[in-house]
Amino acid sequence: MDARLSIVVPVLNEAAGIRSALAALAPLRERGHQVVVVDGGSDDGTPALAAPGCDAVLQAPRGRAAQMNAGARAASGSVLVFLHADTRLPPAADVLIERALQRAEWGRFDVRIESEHPLLKMVGCAMNVRSRLTGIATGDQAIFVRCDAFAGFPEIPLMEDIAFSREMKRRSRPACLRARVRTSARRWHARGVLATVFLMWRLRLLYALGVPPQRLARKYADQR
Repeated sequence: MDARLSIVVPVLNEAAGIRSALAALAPLRERGHQVVVVDGGSDDGTPALAAPGCDAVLQAPRGRAAQMNAGARAASGSVLVFLHADTRLPPAADVLIERALQRAEWGRFDVRIESEHPLLKMVGCAMNVRSRLTGIATGDQAIFVRCDAFAGFPEIPLMEDIAFSREMKRRSRPACLRARVRTSARRWHARGVLATVFLMWRLRLLYALGVPPQRLARKYADQR
């Protein structure tokens, strides 16, 4: 398999970090891979800042799922990689992905949360173990998928990564790569580590119990 990656980066008001995020992807672009930034209505100049560091900047309705789907439609590669703006891929990610997709149709990386907080070190480890046991990936883990197996993310306001994983598991188990992406701890620190961990566990439990994502999104927004 000769895989050309299309890396889709959904953004919203990422002016402070978008240039460094795209600079980290420059070696992949130099090797012929594509980077597509999909903006959900930023008002801080993110699209203009992103333009020099990527192959395309698109506009899409606000919402991570809708933005990622828009990026996928514009992709020219044979493999899609969905990457948060505050997440960094490991070295030689393209080689690792190509090898992984020789045995699976989709996959994800292990994750390390960039924080010295001991609880967040445990949270990162727990995410990796849980994902490996359940076959459910989160957006923080840089989900990748063959284009010919991609049917889109459900356009729901929250838990789109979990819903996508459930659907993809019907096709194949994910390739769970032990190489780690590094993701920012900013959302945990913004509202407090303990409060955020409790909130995320609570939302996942409610989703598993059948609470609609629209209600969960309101609960998430209320806690901001």
